[in-house]
Amino acid sequence: MSLPTSPVPEFDSIEREVVDHLFVLYPSYAVGLGLHAYDGRLPDLSPSGTDRWIRGADDLLARLAAVSPGSLSPDRKADGFLLSLLLESPLFDLRMVSDLERNPMNYLGAVSLTAYLSRDYAPVEQRVGPIVRTLEQVPRLLREGRDRLRGPLPKPFLELSLAIGSGLPSHFAEAEEFAGRAHLAEEVRAVRVPAEAAVTEFLAWLREYQVPRAIPDFALGPARYQQLLFVREGIEAPFEDIRRAGAADLSRNQHRLEEIAHAENVTVPELFVRLNTDHPTAAEVLPMAQEFVEETRRFVKDHALATIPEEARCRVEETPVWGRALSTASMNPPGPFDATSTEGIYYVTPVDLKWTDQQQEEWLRSFNRSMLRNTTVHEVYPGHYLQFLHFRRSTGSLARKVYLSSSFTEGWAHYSEQLAVEKGLGRENVLSEVAQIHDALLRDTRLLVSIGLHTSGMTLEAATRLFQTEAHLERLPAEREAIRGTFNPEYFCYTLGKLAILNARSRFLEPTFGGNLRSFHDTLLGLGCPPIGLLDSLLEGVRPA
Repeated sequence: MSLPTSPVPEFDSIEREVVDHLFVLYPSYAVGLGLHAYDGRLPDLSPSGTDRWIRGADDLLARLAAVSPGSLSPDRKADGFLLSLLLESPLFDLRMVSDLERNPMNYLGAVSLTAYLSRDYAPVEQRVGPIVRTLEQVPRLLREGRDRLRGPLPKPFLELSLAIGSGLPSHFAEAEEFAGRAHLAEEVRAVRVPAEAAVTEFLAWLREYQVPRAIPDFALGPARYQQLLFVREGIEAPFEDIRRAGAADLSRNQHRLEEIAHAENVTVPELFVRLNTDHPTAAEVLPMAQEFVEETRRFVKDHALATIPEEARCRVEETPVWGRALSTASMNPPGPFDATSTEGIYYVTPVDLKWTDQQQEEWLRSFNRSMLRNTTVHEVYPGHYLQFLHFRRSTGSLARKVYLSSSFTEGWAHYSEQLAVEKGLGRENVLSEVAQIHDALLRDTRLLVSIGLHTSGMTLEAATRLFQTEAHLERLPAEREAIRGTFNPEYFCYTLGKLAILNARSRFLEPTFGGNLRSFHDTLLGLGCPPIGLLDSLLEGVRPA
């Protein structure tokens, strides 16, 4: 792939070195981008390994700072900012948050084989090698975890780590079954058994030694929260400004929901009863999701919302067992460097047949028809899948091919939900807009809870009540959402990104793009996935797509 360079060779060299250095710490990130030279690698998370990485990052940041700004074009200056954030973000985690000393998820979450199982980038026998190499390193990685996780550890971190870890044995077994297609199951079994034993031992250690000593403390505090906004998204605005914007969006969505209820002559709770009872059967969930994939694709084309590359193809599959504790639906898109396939995999978590009838019904109610369509908009068209197809086709620099802002990616997908309703998707049924607003209220509340939990002493109980009253969640999902905010403060990204895109649309659509929505969206998606704090400055210098 040919990527733009600058007239300053030293800067081009630093760019490549920064990206290579990032992938030393996050090899699975490189694999997800489609760089299969990193297949089968797990990071060295020992103190000596991360100290070495920190020294290298500090050196690269000093070299970046020494490049004369006057020698770079505006685009390459922006790339320099991206490169600095690619280093400063993990340095924040390692130095300021001490994440490797506090959160077991760093170790358990690194052991994913999904990239090798789900994407047909090479024959099965070639993908078994990285699976074997990954499993061989699991005992070493978890020993490093035990050495660093001194404790006492935050209780929410432990709870989710145990949930993630409990799904790994079945994930490893899935890999062995996969290898059997090439008659290589024995090779995987030989490393699967010690890897699974290491996971079992690690989880027992967490359960027996760390859980009894667990503490409720998890908050970043105001100063580190403000720094988080900068290193992740290039945002320097005070978090209080972001809180006010989120509260205003929450109020707008609540008002619209009340308008709909009034027009339908029902209460808001009665609207949600209607929404939740219109759901598919367990057997219908995946076929219905595939129908919605085709429907939303046609909708994007018919309404000229964005260009859909002709090679676009997305299939629906059940969420892998090991990932079901964390996800109801997700997108596994092709990476920007993946030269073999443009196919997307839309994962939908099915009913667990081991659940009681009541639990199955509750799950299906959450996957009602309108919510499943809204989720498909978010994950597929014009959401994540379409976004990543444009990401692959963009002609940006190496830095822009590598940088993945959560607020840009999730913000675009969340914006897509509102866009689809604005343009009439599901207009024949008022529940389509109710579902979209319900998800918007959830994301607004996440932003408010994130700031509250980490900057102003909000308790988990207060956060739970906020999800119940403002996002209209039942007690159990409200508790889970509150807990998620303790270890994932960045779930502010949905609303933060959506509002930034809406602001950019109001600012640039008419004067720059003559009101042509497809041109605006194509240009926006052609930027890559930059930090949301850089969005306006990037759009100021573009030519319409």
